[in-house]
Amino acid sequence: MNMELSELKERISEIELKLASVVQEEERRALIQEYKKLQHLAGKLELREKLEKELSEAEEIMATEEGEELINYLSEEKTRLEKQLKDIDEELKKLLVPEDPNDFKNALVEIRAGTGGEEAALFAADLFKMYTRYAENKKFKVYIVDSHPTPLGGFKEISFIVEGPYAYKYFKFESGVHRVQRIPITETGGRIHTSTASVVVLPEAEEAEVNINMEDLRIDTFRAGGPGGQYVNMTDSAVRITHIPTGIVVVCQDERSQHKNKAKALRLLRSKLKDLEEKKIEDEMRSKRKSYIGTGDRSEKIRTYNFPQNRVTDHRIDLSVYRLEDILNGDLDLLVQKLLEAEEKLKIESQGSL
Repeated sequence: MNMELSELKERISEIELKLASVVQEEERRALIQEYKKLQHLAGKLELREKLEKELSEAEEIMATEEGEELINYLSEEKTRLEKQLKDIDEELKKLLVPEDPNDFKNALVEIRAGTGGEEAALFAADLFKMYTRYAENKKFKVYIVDSHPTPLGGFKEISFIVEGPYAYKYFKFESGVHRVQRIPITETGGRIHTSTASVVVLPEAEEAEVNINMEDLRIDTFRAGGPGGQYVNMTDSAVRITHIPTGIVVVCQDERSQHKNKAKALRLLRSKLKDLEEKKIEDEMRSKRKSYIGTGDRSEKIRTYNFPQNRVTDHRIDLSVYRLEDILNGDLDLLVQKLLEAEEKLKIESQGSL
């Protein structure tokens, strides 16, 4: 085994001692997650040692025993124990797969209408509805950061935060270009059009991960508003923050409080700065992408939603599901669970045998 049971128990004891003194919520949460996983792993390793001992004892007796009835019994027992060991080794492979350190974090999601004009904006709104319903199914909370609606109910772009344990894990595969094929409501000739929307999903960066120098920021305030005079504030509550060294601009106008908008905008900026730094590192380590299922290339066409065929196809794993309406209504696990399984399989293959 790659990990000795004694080493594992030693690490569990270290975590127990740390938990007695750690007060920072994020560090405590991370330790609790590690503790639960290691306890489960330790239990499996203990069971494996027990099964190996029983198998060894059965083989020793078979080597010296002459009674046919007992040998037949021990032979069956040996087969049973070998199967149990094989099954537990498969479980251990999965448990020993290194977890993405970002999986537990909140997710920051941005949707932008692509080619297709108003139809693309309407599709962006459909994606937003799909994600909010999926988040509800997972008991996550959704907070809109900024949005640019269109007169027909679409979005030129919309950004939002998904809060909850493992939010990023379940949303990270959505980054990329989504394509829709259907007859738009603006089409009078009944022709099928193809439109696109792009999605970017980032893990929320903790304050300790990214140090922002306030002197590097230009902060502007303005009045938030919507089409047709709706939701227009009489005060300058909307906030635009420009990070001068990188040129990154973030805007938040969903809250009526300037203080709350500024706090949300800083959360978004922090995550974008962390993403920018990680992209630089990944450009130098392209091979890392081999163990992931298309979670980074934002120009990659990842999925097609075909209305005439009631079909959703995820191109990364060549999976087609003929339940388009269910998926758009938030049953996204029909795709996400398969993507998680594919990612896990690649990680197991890349780490070799136990």
